Amino acid sequence: MTRRLVTRPDRRLPPSGRLRRDGRTGPARTPARAASAAARTAAQVPPVLRTAAAYAWRLLVVGAAAYAVFAVLGRFHEIALALFLGLVAAAMLRPPAALLARVMPRGLAVACALIGSLVLVLGALALVGEAVAGEWPALVREFREGLGRIQSWLQGPPLRLDPHALDDVQSKIGTYLSSHRSTLLSTALSGAGRVVAVFTVAALGLFCSVFFIHSGDRQWSWFCGQLPEGVRERVAGAGRAAWRTFTGYTHGIVLVAATNAVLVGIALYLLGVPLAVPLALLEFVAAFVPLIGSPVALGVAAVVALATQGPLVAALVVALIVVIGQIEGHLLHPLVMSWAVRLHPMVVALSVVAGAIAAGIVGAVVAVPLVSVAWSVHQYLRTTRTS
Repeated sequence: MTRRLVTRPDRRLPPSGRLRRDGRTGPARTPARAASAAARTAAQVPPVLRTAAAYAWRLLVVGAAAYAVFAVLGRFHEIALALFLGLVAAAMLRPPAALLARVMPRGLAVACALIGSLVLVLGALALVGEAVAGEWPALVREFREGLGRIQSWLQGPPLRLDPHALDDVQSKIGTYLSSHRSTLLSTALSGAGRVVAVFTVAALGLFCSVFFIHSGDRQWSWFCGQLPEGVRERVAGAGRAAWRTFTGYTHGIVLVAATNAVLVGIALYLLGVPLAVPLALLEFVAAFVPLIGSPVALGVAAVVALATQGPLVAALVVALIVVIGQIEGHLLHPLVMSWAVRLHPMVVALSVVAGAIAAGIVGAVVAVPLVSVAWSVHQYLRTTRTS
């Protein structure tokens, strides 16, 4: 009886493959094949979607970082505001302190610059207080007469308002004030607390400005020395670019505000509007909020002119708003600010509005220099990266 030979299937692996986990054989999945498969899968995604996704997650990271920074600043906004005031004082007083340091010790030069600036500011406030106190009785009388003239004008053509309606408004205002006296008193007390906070921030800013003026460059060098060696030079250069932009903006905005205040003061004096000097000082302070502050200050002047001099002078003050705006936007800012701040007017407007929404008046003042400094740092880092 002959034996039958049974042939078993060959279990050896093919040259180009290996045994899979499921028992089947196939081509080996080498790294090159895996990369080609991933490339084929990525090719199925449209390029626009891939680019949008890449930018989306980067924007999310940047937005989270910006939110964290603003959350920290909001939590310690008094300290941040004091540091900002100290930097503004340093930007304004370092040049005169450097000049005085040529003929006297550095510490004495810083003290003279600070004391001189404080005397100048307090003198301006005293001048405003004296002007208001001297014109206050006449101003109250003119306001009463002006309100009567405005009421008569509203009752005439073309408005023809009911005089009883105006009397009813006055009585409602008096009733509201008498019924909400406790609320108004608590608001005044909270305002007194805010005044204390303002003086605290001002004192801390003055304290910081002493060290910024005296040894700010050494402080920045020490900070850069604590960083890793590979990034020290770039961070130091970015800081110098930011400081040039900040000092240029500070000097420019002070010059623009002073010019606006002088023009407004002269115009109001020639028109016979009371409190021309205090209103000019209000214009100087309001000009630190670009595009918005100056019209608001001149609007206050227009109300004073309407109550004291009548609608014609008030209309001339309103026309002055347009003239000052044109001079500021087309002459002063291009000549004074263009070398320090290179931002589009739309960017400036959006920055001011966003700052006002985030932190009120303080945010509106800080927004433009903050955006300008950030843009200058970005430009410097991009230039050094490509060179």
